[in-house]
Amino acid sequence: MFQDYFQIQAFFLGNSLNSWLWSIVIFFAVLIALKIFKSIIVSRLKALSEKTKTQIDDIVIGAINNIHWPFYVMVSLYAGSFYINLDSIIDKAINYIFLISVVYYVIRFVESLIDYGVNVMIEKKGGQEGVGIIKLGGSVVKIVIWVGAVVLILSNMGYNVTSLIAGLGIGGIAVALALQNVLGDLFSSLTILLDKPFKVGDFIVLGENYGTVERVGIKSTRIILLQGEELVVSNSELTNSQIRNFGKMNSRRIVFNIGVVYGIRPDLLEKIPEFLREIIEKNEKNRLERVHFKEFGDFSLIYEAIFYVNSPDYGEYMDIRQKINLDIARKFEKEEIDMAFPTQTIELKK
Repeated sequence: MFQDYFQIQAFFLGNSLNSWLWSIVIFFAVLIALKIFKSIIVSRLKALSEKTKTQIDDIVIGAINNIHWPFYVMVSLYAGSFYINLDSIIDKAINYIFLISVVYYVIRFVESLIDYGVNVMIEKKGGQEGVGIIKLGGSVVKIVIWVGAVVLILSNMGYNVTSLIAGLGIGGIAVALALQNVLGDLFSSLTILLDKPFKVGDFIVLGENYGTVERVGIKSTRIILLQGEELVVSNSELTNSQIRNFGKMNSRRIVFNIGVVYGIRPDLLEKIPEFLREIIEKNEKNRLERVHFKEFGDFSLIYEAIFYVNSPDYGEYMDIRQKINLDIARKFEKEEIDMAFPTQTIELKK
């Protein structure tokens, strides 16, 4: 019945005053509804989001708050245009502006989600390792999204985007061929970031080079060698090489031989493994595997001991080895056991 009050048959610009009136009513109704939604409902949702631990709701509220009044006017104008017949040019202009506005704010929201994901990944890394690669990956994703949005808008505007997509593909191939070395290093850096064959601070062996990883960059990795100089290696070379990573080591397996001179009494020879076990097991970080009288050597009677040092630290390992060597020397001196060294006896006969 409400509509009967506005059945006015006068016309203006090809539309009845009744149609214009309804269009204006819808325009202001949508505009007021959006204003109420942003000022009241969104404010309450924002207060609730501050009490939650997740940041996703904060991102959503932030995206809504970043929408400015011209967008609300555009949405209201688009809604009101359904009740009147406009010139085709004006109608298309309203539709295109509305489409561009919606796509723009949707992409801005997606960008905020990408930034959130990038920050989460950086926090999980707990340092500067791979930060540049992660940020670069986020930027590449944003560029791809913007390119896709432009193609979507042009397609809805009636343009034939097939040739444009083909041109982008050909251009992409040309760029890839021109930058294949750079792109190879970039993908290798992503491989290092995701596969994690090593991390910053790990001691690695690359060919004849020994050193500590200082930084993993987008194109290259920097290693501080034992001599103190910096070695810069391309990431593609690293991923194509065999790397020994001592940073992954939890324990060290030690095999050492010790020889004693011939002529020692058999009962004393039998005690030597017990002496070695006692000395090795004295340190709680050592885990003994076995000790045996191995063989009769050319110059000595050889004993073999195998044990593990439960520490990746090389300095600590050397301290333990030094302590074991000194304890063996003291024990053998106390028991009057002579350690062997290469000797040669020459007999002269007349």
